[in-house]
Amino acid sequence: MDVFWTLPPVSRTITAATVAVSALVYGGVLSVYPLLFASEYMWRLPPQIWRVVTAFLVTKPKLSIILDPYFLYTYASSLETESPRFTAPGDFFTYLVFVGLLIVASSGLALQGYFFLQPLTLALAYTYSQDNPHRKVSFFILTFDAMYLPYSMLFLTFVLEGPGAAMHQSMGLFAAHAFDFLTRIWPTFGGGKNYIQTPMFVKRAFGADNPAPRQRGYGTAIPPRDATAAPGAQRATGRGFGFGGQWNGRGPGRRLGGE
Repeated sequence: MDVFWTLPPVSRTITAATVAVSALVYGGVLSVYPLLFASEYMWRLPPQIWRVVTAFLVTKPKLSIILDPYFLYTYASSLETESPRFTAPGDFFTYLVFVGLLIVASSGLALQGYFFLQPLTLALAYTYSQDNPHRKVSFFILTFDAMYLPYSMLFLTFVLEGPGAAMHQSMGLFAAHAFDFLTRIWPTFGGGKNYIQTPMFVKRAFGADNPAPRQRGYGTAIPPRDATAAPGAQRATGRGFGFGGQWNGRGPGRRLGGE
């Protein structure tokens, strides 16, 4: 348990929930029907809104009970701890919420899908590949650049499960690209504004009010000092302290080597 609590918080929570729910479903303890997404149940009273979440927590059967959580945690934890996109508290959580809502709208409402873990994993793999296009990754027995990872996953689904399953999974690619476009491509190259910002209450929930150095894949992120800190700590003024007061930086004006 000590090791578990040292893992990235969002990644460990969603992966643990996926393992627990899937084990209960395939162990015969839970019925899968109250967990799947069905739009008609969303409009009944009371609305069964938990289906929006539980539809992301059920793996495919057999070997996928192991592989799906493995891929989920691998790409989620890498993004949560290493990605330069998610440097502020709660940024990665905001990304997951945005991507998840687009997957529900596209795969669930538009294509009448029931489960969303595979689209979510593909979305994570796509964002991971955008951050690390030339990093070598292993996918089953193949090793290649990460830029090809999401398309390899989509092709494998097409071969093993058919075009319908691949279409549903591709909605994760759509959602992740939409996030990339709205937060990076459009503001950087189109002159637009990034409207997907992490709300302050989410930042506070992830510790923004209690800043501490955070380990990142490329170093340690040190939060900036509060603007209300002591004036001497805010900026360098060129002044120092001498024998009994402040030194204004002026000297007697002697030349180097002179007297």
